[in-house]
Amino acid sequence: MSLRIPQLRYEPSDELAALCKAGGDPLRLNVLRALANDSFGVLELAQIFAIGQSGVSHHLKVLAQAGLVASRREGNAIFYRRALPSADRLGGALHAALLAEVDELQLPEPVRERIAAVHRQRAAASSDFFARIADSFQARQDLIAGLPHYRDSVLALLDALAFPATATALEVGPGDGGFLPDLARRFSRVTALENSPAMLELARMHCEAQALGNVDLLLVDALGEHPADADCVVLNMVLHHLAAPADALRRLAGRVRAGGSLLVTELCRHDQSWAREACGDLWLGFEQEDLARWAGAAGLTPGESLYIGLRNGFQIQVRHFAKPDAKQTQV
Repeated sequence: MSLRIPQLRYEPSDELAALCKAGGDPLRLNVLRALANDSFGVLELAQIFAIGQSGVSHHLKVLAQAGLVASRREGNAIFYRRALPSADRLGGALHAALLAEVDELQLPEPVRERIAAVHRQRAAASSDFFARIADSFQARQDLIAGLPHYRDSVLALLDALAFPATATALEVGPGDGGFLPDLARRFSRVTALENSPAMLELARMHCEAQALGNVDLLLVDALGEHPADADCVVLNMVLHHLAAPADALRRLAGRVRAGGSLLVTELCRHDQSWAREACGDLWLGFEQEDLARWAGAAGLTPGESLYIGLRNGFQIQVRHFAKPDAKQTQV
């Protein structure tokens, strides 16, 4: 007599049940809130929520099975981020509604403090790197994409925007100051914000050699609270060194005057993990859609984009985002 083993059948309701199960735990909801505009590794999430690594891994598995989080490898580490809802997928509307509700949550103060601590740890690692390699900065930049690889493309985009003679510019993370002469020739006043004393000294020497009298160099955290703003804000190969790129774009968008522009030169997403050690990169480039989504959330609208392929397998994206004029938004 043979036993008949019942066939397990997949029911559409199973997917909805997994989504409901994943959203039925307060900790998992707070994890989704923390991942709203950021990516964290398992160890970082364990630190943020003050629980063991195995516990975090369990909750991430449940969220991943429900399609609420996705992972990506950054060098030897795996980072988790929120998965975007798809209207074409079963449960897409429920997924979107859940995230909308989650975004109304206020994370507990201790959790917010530990997130800030993780960001400080990332920023300190980047700052320490640039303090050590100031003397070899240019050589390390050239390993991936030095300024000559993208300067002409950025200038072509900049000139097409036709800023008036009275316009001002702000460069965040000018490095050794190589792009400051180009800005100084196109804007009435240029401000450069750098948080590394060693790199700021290189920029100062470059400005002195070029006799740039309309450039101000400030040793400050560009993401901190200070009044610097401009008609055009420029980030050349900076974002992949910042602890929280989405939040950085939001803050820097606030430095753009109404009717002005944010220019971002960045690496497209890649898998060459050696860049983390050799060049101090916190992130292995970015998806084009991510930059557009983050800029849109910061109140910017996408403009022209240029893409440059390099022989070493990297690709550069040069992106323009505009800040609507207050008068235009009222029409």
